[in-house]
Amino acid sequence: MAVLLPFFLSAQNYVQQIEQYRQEQLLHLNQKSKGPVAEQNLVYIQHFVPQEVFRAEANVEYLYNEPTFRMPTLDGTSKTFKRFALLHFSLQGKSLTLTAYQSVGILSTQVSPYLFLPFLDLTTGETTYESGRYLDVKISDIQADKLILDFNKAYNPYCAYSSGYRCPQPPLENFLDVAIEAGEKKYTGPKHQREQDNSMAKNFNDGEKELILSGGENDKMYVLQTTVEKDSIILRTLSDDIKFDDPLLPVLASRMLATVQNPEQAGVGIAAPQVGVNKNAIWVQRFDKEGSPFEFYINPKIVWRSKLLRKGAEGCLSIPDRREDVIRNYSIKLQYTSKEGKTVDELIEGFTAVIFQHEVDHLYAILYPDRLEEQQSKDIVPLAEKIEFSIEKGTILP
Repeated sequence: MAVLLPFFLSAQNYVQQIEQYRQEQLLHLNQKSKGPVAEQNLVYIQHFVPQEVFRAEANVEYLYNEPTFRMPTLDGTSKTFKRFALLHFSLQGKSLTLTAYQSVGILSTQVSPYLFLPFLDLTTGETTYESGRYLDVKISDIQADKLILDFNKAYNPYCAYSSGYRCPQPPLENFLDVAIEAGEKKYTGPKHQREQDNSMAKNFNDGEKELILSGGENDKMYVLQTTVEKDSIILRTLSDDIKFDDPLLPVLASRMLATVQNPEQAGVGIAAPQVGVNKNAIWVQRFDKEGSPFEFYINPKIVWRSKLLRKGAEGCLSIPDRREDVIRNYSIKLQYTSKEGKTVDELIEGFTAVIFQHEVDHLYAILYPDRLEEQQSKDIVPLAEKIEFSIEKGTILP
């Protein structure tokens, strides 16, 4: 049911509160505050007029013993959540339910005090952002199994304004069969391309330094295995950007190369987490270049993925005795930091693009079996009879 405001909170005061909330949001969105929108483009951020009918009281049905799952993000990766509660409420005479999610870290104790409510509704793709909108509430806002949902505070994910962000896609269970003409409207301004922010990059921690220096520059490193519990924790931990001028980075790069080229377990790519270092660095064999050289990449990000997909067999140095067909984007746009600290963009396609996707996934604690689970729920349209691909005779296939 819709919630009537207390008598001391007039409709005028409520509108003022919402407008003040929106002004605070604009400050965070401004690029001057490290947000995704240039100051001159803030005028393109528009909202519906605040209406109290879109403020509802929900009955909270707690969910227990829910497993964690990976919610796909708009950049092609995913984030880990668990279903926390079902929120039952009414809007426009309809009984509706939203699932509230809780962000979860690799350890069960790493849970957020906030609840995340991504949703789609009948305005999605029309007057509001085509990939849905978000609401955030605190768990402490729940009182006597009741929670106020104010859709006048619904906002767009950063991906509506700029590339380079990891915005979760609302699950289908959070589609609301009503038109929620409240909160933020579709952004109509120019979309920004986010560049690397090296200010958040870190040096190696003491444990990583010890590991890197545990052998000579040309000595291979132990490759972590998913079958070993302590290894799996590291493989399932998000990695941080590394400072491009860290003095130990060349040593790590040399040892990683020796590892991936080790004849006993040779691969076509390797990521730093696979050798126990949760920093964003990878080696990739460039089959798209003459001589198929291995190249080292610092803080790689995939900022664009093609709609065209390809299926191919993949294995992983960290997953023993498995090799399966995985669906990947045919081409990508990669952004990374050069050895001189400059941001570099590059378009890559084919099998080499697959290697990049596989290795960058490691940096986000994603393993290729996670991709297998994702593709089971996706409808793929084969193009074999619609588009004919070919190569010149004599071309070397990777």
